[in-house]
Amino acid sequence: MVIRPVDVQLSVWDSALEEPAKTANPSARWDTRYREPLRAVRLGFSRIGGMRAATAERIVEARGAGPFASVEDLTRRAELDGHDLKCLAGADALLSLAGHRPDAVWAAAGVDTRLTQMLREARTFEEAVEFPTPGEGAEIFDDYATLGLTLRRHPLALLRHELEALGVWTSDSLRTGAEDRQKVRASGIVTHRQQPSTASGVIFATLEDETGTTNIIVWPSLAEEQRRALRGSMLLTAEGTWQSDKGVQSLVASQLTDHTHLLQGLRVSSRDFR
Repeated sequence: MVIRPVDVQLSVWDSALEEPAKTANPSARWDTRYREPLRAVRLGFSRIGGMRAATAERIVEARGAGPFASVEDLTRRAELDGHDLKCLAGADALLSLAGHRPDAVWAAAGVDTRLTQMLREARTFEEAVEFPTPGEGAEIFDDYATLGLTLRRHPLALLRHELEALGVWTSDSLRTGAEDRQKVRASGIVTHRQQPSTASGVIFATLEDETGTTNIIVWPSLAEEQRRALRGSMLLTAEGTWQSDKGVQSLVASQLTDHTHLLQGLRVSSRDFR
């Protein structure tokens, strides 16, 4: 599945399917397993932290008269304020109008949103400033900060050398290379924590890295002993025994380590259930 970023020229409030792109070879956009042509998902404005539905509606309505020519044109036609522009620029939704995030933030900051209706046709003339292209780590950091996800590489791909030095296996290498009862170590962003009422205090967690997910089992005694790491980590490393039996694979933890500091301030959240 192809997922495309939020774009003021194309997005609506909810994430939605887009029509398949036209190609020189029509069959190239068909998957033979399905009767329907493949369609990409365009992320909606609702993904942006702090974005208001009413703002998105004005953008879509204004866009009906034609594509936006610039950030200033967007601001005037959709009647945006400083908060709206900050949300859009931070989420990289102005890329098609102003370039990468730093340039978009600068362009948004240069628009005077206080102009009265009589002066809405006036335009601001300011010398263009080009900022250095942000590094991949910074882009991923900002994606999570504004959207709660990234369409770029997984954060752990950037940490792989550090994790390898700690003896950490990737999720894929565990699934394909680890033997039953082998001592292993796995790291990942904690996406789920579950403590079913029928599990007698056992906690199940899911660690996600750039190759997939690893399920870990934490017995009650360890959960109590290392409660802070288990409950508070965003990036958790689990050391223990690999279990692989009849296609069911998991890591039974004997030691937990909070490695959240390696994310350098990146904020991600897990879905915790009881």
